[in-house]
Amino acid sequence: MKKVLLSVAAIAVTAQAGTKEEIAALKAQMAQLMQKIEKLESKEKAQAPVATRAPKGTTVGSKALKLKLSGQHFLHFLHKDDGGSKSDKFGISRNYLQVKAYFADDPKSYMRVTLDAKQNSNFDKGSLDVRVKYAYLYLDNVLPYTGVEIGLAHTPWLDYEEHHGWWYRSISETFLEQHNGAHFQNSSDYGINFKTKTDYFSSELGLFNGAGYHGVEDGKGLRGEWRLTAHLLGTGKKHVHKSDTYADLSFLGSYGKHDAGAGDASGTYVWCGLHGVYNRPEFLIAGSYLKASKAAAKTQGRGWSINGEFRLAALDAALAPWNLLARYDDYKLDSGVEKKSTFAGVAYRYNKYVEFIADYQKNEKSATPTDKRFLLSAEIDW
Repeated sequence: MKKVLLSVAAIAVTAQAGTKEEIAALKAQMAQLMQKIEKLESKEKAQAPVATRAPKGTTVGSKALKLKLSGQHFLHFLHKDDGGSKSDKFGISRNYLQVKAYFADDPKSYMRVTLDAKQNSNFDKGSLDVRVKYAYLYLDNVLPYTGVEIGLAHTPWLDYEEHHGWWYRSISETFLEQHNGAHFQNSSDYGINFKTKTDYFSSELGLFNGAGYHGVEDGKGLRGEWRLTAHLLGTGKKHVHKSDTYADLSFLGSYGKHDAGAGDASGTYVWCGLHGVYNRPEFLIAGSYLKASKAAAKTQGRGWSINGEFRLAALDAALAPWNLLARYDDYKLDSGVEKKSTFAGVAYRYNKYVEFIADYQKNEKSATPTDKRFLLSAEIDW
């Protein structure tokens, strides 16, 4: 502002000057005054008080190239009727907080730590107990098209299915993991997992302790696990979404010691399976067949599962993002006990962070009362 006023004054004076010499002298004086004003303004800025709030975009200091913070939370209200009694309660089935630290010399490699706060009846009568779900080092491209996880890492199958074939982990585990299904294992374990990705083929080959991330490790054997997937439409390198079109066929399995959940921690545990999925923006259809040929009596058997999703929003842009979903599981133990589960529900995508789901579940098991549930869930991803 000072510069503008000064320029106006200079123009007025110059216009009234009578000779070229006078005009030249005035211009020289004005140039000197402008330099003095600029020095004064610079000094004022340097003496200005420091802002009390950090500017937008301030980063946290770290030796890593960058830190990536994210979270996932499953909140719910459950009405349960097991044939003998009824109950109603609010709860949290998953409460993840995750940090990834990326390396400056290899920006695709990182260290990941994921904490899960989960209700635990063995700790302070049901309060949230914080435990580690994942803690692994990922090194990219250690072999052609192949990276590796080392530490408390993903087991080869469950993470893949939750991001390709069954998008509703907030209401139930997959057929392979669910207690009233095959219940073979959980999604992380201590070990090493090689992950290969190409356009038409991907795989995971891992060697683990075998007890899972919350089982008892006895050191008496290891377990090998695998997933081999053919991506028929060339989406093997892609992080797929519901709006993508993809078709995959997978062969999966495990060979090694039993985990604590299957009993007999020193025995041989052998299971394998087939899985197929076809997804379009309008719908999804997926199915699997699983067989445990060597396992404890409460796990050994065979069964199948099918699930689907019909997306109303994909048919008409004017419709809200409503999705209809359903699933049916049937697993029969060699002992003769049969376990069946039925899911049917509707999901509403509130925004890119929040999805609400209402669903009905029925779990049946030979010689036990039928477990019926109505679940209202909110899945939050950020």
